[in-house]
Amino acid sequence: MQNPSDFPIYITEDDYETKQILDRGNYQTIIVTTDHKCFERFRNLGYYGKFILEIQGYGPKEVARQKLTEAIPIVNTHASALLNPRTPHIAALFNELYPYIPHFNFNNCFDSDHFTYQPVYSPQHPIIAWVGRMEDNKNWREFLVIGHQLSHYYPDLELLMFEDINLSIPSEREQFMQIASYLNLHSRIRLLSNVPNSDMKYYFSTVGESGGFLISTSKVEGAPQSLLEAMSCRCPVLATDSDGVATSIIHNVTGKSYALGDIGQAIIEARDLIENHARREYIRDSAYHHIRTEFGIEQYCNNFIHMLHSI
Repeated sequence: MQNPSDFPIYITEDDYETKQILDRGNYQTIIVTTDHKCFERFRNLGYYGKFILEIQGYGPKEVARQKLTEAIPIVNTHASALLNPRTPHIAALFNELYPYIPHFNFNNCFDSDHFTYQPVYSPQHPIIAWVGRMEDNKNWREFLVIGHQLSHYYPDLELLMFEDINLSIPSEREQFMQIASYLNLHSRIRLLSNVPNSDMKYYFSTVGESGGFLISTSKVEGAPQSLLEAMSCRCPVLATDSDGVATSIIHNVTGKSYALGDIGQAIIEARDLIENHARREYIRDSAYHHIRTEFGIEQYCNNFIHMLHSI
């Protein structure tokens, strides 16, 4: 709601309002992200077009299996296709659970002309950024431990965390405050909630110019948009080898990766990213080129149109 756009957005749970939107739009196809239960609701409201179920990710793999298994009767009855952004564990579940529905797997699109590097000041100390919710799968605990250990090498290190405070789990936030205090990180951490997306290009550009990076500590990811945003702004990325991240992060080419839970490896890769200036610049250049060639809007449009024609 805080991000203005040039296309219509409707936010409602009311059946009457929803039916008005469906009737007024006269849509031939509706792409539903995650919420397969709305297929039957929309049918009951008089929609007779096609449905495509898009899964960007559920977080933990066991949750993905549970949700997609529960969805089988509804999806088999109503869906004309399944879509995911080349996330290996989701694609595997599609093949296992839905062998008779067409599957489409292609990268999300990214507007690297609009969301790109901005001229900013160069901070005198490295900044490590983190984007996510205060919940277990985003793995904020590992971020705090990595930040704590890196502070021994970089005394002025700043930890910049972007979140939506409305989506945090209260018990997780309480634990976050306790662990941050135990690790003596409060003076280093800056928490920012609900930053407008248009402002993030300035933050990512600043992190990149600081000599720091964006870190993704997630246990499982689908196709996180924040990584693409950072890469387009010449902000290097260090990420766990969490499945869907592989489409954007190629180790030592478009970014750096480490094994989930291996703090020692994370520290080695982080220090190399900060101190090895030649590799850092190579990664920044390669990441931007990768975004342009693999996540371009025209490429996505061609894939999307092909999907529509196919069904």
